[in-house]
Amino acid sequence: MQLLNTITTGLLLSSSCLAAASPATWQRSVSQAPKKAAPKVFIVSMFEPEAAAWWGIPEFDLLAHNITIPGASPIFPDVHCTADYSVCQLITGEGEINAAITVSSIALHPFFDLTHTYFLVAGIAGVNPKVATIGSATFARYAIQVALQYEIDLRELPDNFTTSYFPQGAYAPDQYPTSIYGTEVFEVNADLRDLAASFAKKANLSDSESAKEYRSKYTAEGYEAATKAPAVVKCDVATTDVYYSGKLLSEAFDNTTEVWTNGTGKYCASAQEDNATLQALLRTSARNLTDFSRIIIMRTASNFDQPHSDESALQHLRYVDAGGFEPSIKNLYNAGIEVVTGILNGWNTTFKAGVKPSNYVGDIFGTLGGTPDFGPGRQQALADAGAITKRGLLRRGLMLA
Repeated sequence: MQLLNTITTGLLLSSSCLAAASPATWQRSVSQAPKKAAPKVFIVSMFEPEAAAWWGIPEFDLLAHNITIPGASPIFPDVHCTADYSVCQLITGEGEINAAITVSSIALHPFFDLTHTYFLVAGIAGVNPKVATIGSATFARYAIQVALQYEIDLRELPDNFTTSYFPQGAYAPDQYPTSIYGTEVFEVNADLRDLAASFAKKANLSDSESAKEYRSKYTAEGYEAATKAPAVVKCDVATTDVYYSGKLLSEAFDNTTEVWTNGTGKYCASAQEDNATLQALLRTSARNLTDFSRIIIMRTASNFDQPHSDESALQHLRYVDAGGFEPSIKNLYNAGIEVVTGILNGWNTTFKAGVKPSNYVGDIFGTLGGTPDFGPGRQQALADAGAITKRGLLRRGLMLA
């Protein structure tokens, strides 16, 4: 079974890392630590196999300090940091709610000064075989909350609908939502993304024989990217708590990405946390506690988001082991360490001052300033969200530039 194999592999990987180092061995409370820590890089992991990829590595000891933070995940309550606190790691717990609460709790905790910290979201993901292959490291400019939509059961769909998902406030899948929540799309610093990807390209990415065999089955036209070796790819990430599988859903969310980013985004990775993490960091950035222009979203591909032509979506999801889980975990470190060391080595020359974005950075509301290059425009988005009253007045707490 794919799930059983994945869990077993994850436990074995975690156990091998824990043999060298374990957070429990080095427990340390906030009261024992310095008054303030100002990490240069904060690694954001979602569950233990992703986190353990960074433990026991030669470059630094991420378990030198383990700091319990109120509001962090009850099963991952500690932030891990190096001896000088230059690099730290948090583990959100899987899913959007866990990510939002964990990241908010840590970003708001007075122990941390995160005003100049780079956040490296480093997790595994599904991948669109039309864009990249398993084992690849993807770097996103956009994160799209693709399941924040209406849904009708496929058996009850109108004849002219191609998918059961369509945007809230809309009447068809290819329309922009007119009922806006504000978390639909986030855009991060594309110039920083490009730098991070250039660092990651120095890595020797891991692969497996079973992954090579499995990806060779994607022989249909349009799936050439699936058959290639793991690589660093710049493309965008979809966020949804639903772990989906199938060509139709992949195509639907590819369309969502294109529509919601006004044709700029390129869907490739599927994950469960990124928009939640970004919303937490956007809110703290709006209060000058973090810097939203210092976020990198790296997802390594553990599985394809759809089957090849000789298997069903159910077989693909539950019964087939594509061989991508172990390489994807290893490549979090292989690609990610190049990004982390690139930032640390270039701190004084480049990264301390920050990498100025040439693109818009933020949400659909323009919360951090600037003009969103996606969506209906800031004022219309605020109106669609109910932030502007019928009389044209802004509700308390909002300001228009």
